[in-house]
Amino acid sequence: MSSLSRTRDPAVCAAPAPRPPALVDLPEIPDPRTVGTMDARSLSVSLFQRLVSLEEGTPEYAYVRNTLVELNLSLVKFAATRFSHRSESMEDILQVGTVGLIKAINRFDVEREVEFASFALPTIEGEIKRFFRDASWAVRVPRRLQELRIGIAKASDTLEQRLGHPPTDGELAAQLDVDEDEVRQGRQAANGYSARSLDAPLDDDRAPGPAQLCLGQDEGAFDTVECIAALKPVVATLSERDRLILSLRFVEDLTQREIGERLGISQMHVSRLLTRVLTLLREALLRDDGQDSQKSDDGRDG
Repeated sequence: MSSLSRTRDPAVCAAPAPRPPALVDLPEIPDPRTVGTMDARSLSVSLFQRLVSLEEGTPEYAYVRNTLVELNLSLVKFAATRFSHRSESMEDILQVGTVGLIKAINRFDVEREVEFASFALPTIEGEIKRFFRDASWAVRVPRRLQELRIGIAKASDTLEQRLGHPPTDGELAAQLDVDEDEVRQGRQAANGYSARSLDAPLDDDRAPGPAQLCLGQDEGAFDTVECIAALKPVVATLSERDRLILSLRFVEDLTQREIGERLGISQMHVSRLLTRVLTLLREALLRDDGQDSQKSDDGRDG
């Protein structure tokens, strides 16, 4: 159940109340929600005229006002369709719009001879927009920055079309008549409108955001460092010529023929020496991994 349900007017969710005896002159409306649009407009005019003569807080006043709410719920549904692309549920939007409808009914002045639908729709939409502004941000930021975010978005589109390139902070500041620091604050505030899961995969065509840049990742160089640390005592036991051959092959990146020319031996001899040394180092690594595994198993058994 949405938290907005607690603020919903009882008239919206309750069954139509029986008509009070004092209102026998009004037409009987078994279920106002089934009344057509044109009939709802004409009935609303009569009900608003009668509402003016009733005292607020009386059963008669409540009946007339609640009937007006039920008759004009179609205005709420119409206004809510403009926001159907938002991530918030339609049920929440309808409930907030109903609050706007109730406010419009309370403020409507029949003497101004303005059609109620024309008066109510801006009020309903304003209430929905206020809900998005105040309650739908993932991180609560000051209202000044919320409004600045909207201004920056509109100014960015205008300036990009005019200048032919994305506007800088200085150009936005001049357009909005604010400081560049305020523009930067507004950009940062925009990050608080919607939250994205840290586990969400990055899109190929989008640059990683601050959250993704902070995530850990596997570092392949750690394995290399561990292998070097494990091989260091083994390499120290090799002869000077074997260490030189390893250095020439894997540090200076010489071929076996070039190593043979440097040491005055044949390429075949260099190949046999390298094979022997690499086999010795490989066995040492495997032996070291086996010992670590055994230590880990002993720790779990203990």
